[in-house]
Amino acid sequence: MRKVENGMFVSVDYTGTLENGEIFDSSQGRNPLEVEMGAGNLIKGFETELMGMSLNEKKTFSLSPEDAYGEVSDDAVHSFSRTEIPPELNPQVGQTLALTTPNGQQIPAKVTHVDDEKVIVDLNHPLAGQKLTFDIEIVGISDTPTQAPTGCSSCDSASEGGCSSGCC
Repeated sequence: MRKVENGMFVSVDYTGTLENGEIFDSSQGRNPLEVEMGAGNLIKGFETELMGMSLNEKKTFSLSPEDAYGEVSDDAVHSFSRTEIPPELNPQVGQTLALTTPNGQQIPAKVTHVDDEKVIVDLNHPLAGQKLTFDIEIVGISDTPTQAPTGCSSCDSASEGGCSSGCC
């Protein structure tokens, strides 16, 4: 029986939950998540758990923050002077803004403080510091992609509406 290994395209039905049982993302009602193994498009622990699985195999596993989105880092909190913020932008606490890195990548940033002099944003992934549990089933294994690329992973809700550079 064929097993998941690097270079293969794997389709996975999944539901991800937090420690309190809240579902943070699921493929239910959508196409399964299809990923190329070893391409770096998944969080480390999720990809590790997929390796060696077979078609139609089911598994439940939990990931520590280190194997998921990492711990919350104070280094990911940044303060910007109001003069650095475009005048037409009126940031509000709780709002998620898209910051653009020098190489053009967009990163979601949650506004945590606003006053007349500064705006503070948190660049930590919304699931940083969280233990995540996944219920998964391998529904496809192929040498070539079976779905058209979408430009973003199907886990966008985990990143609060922004493309993430690896999820699930």
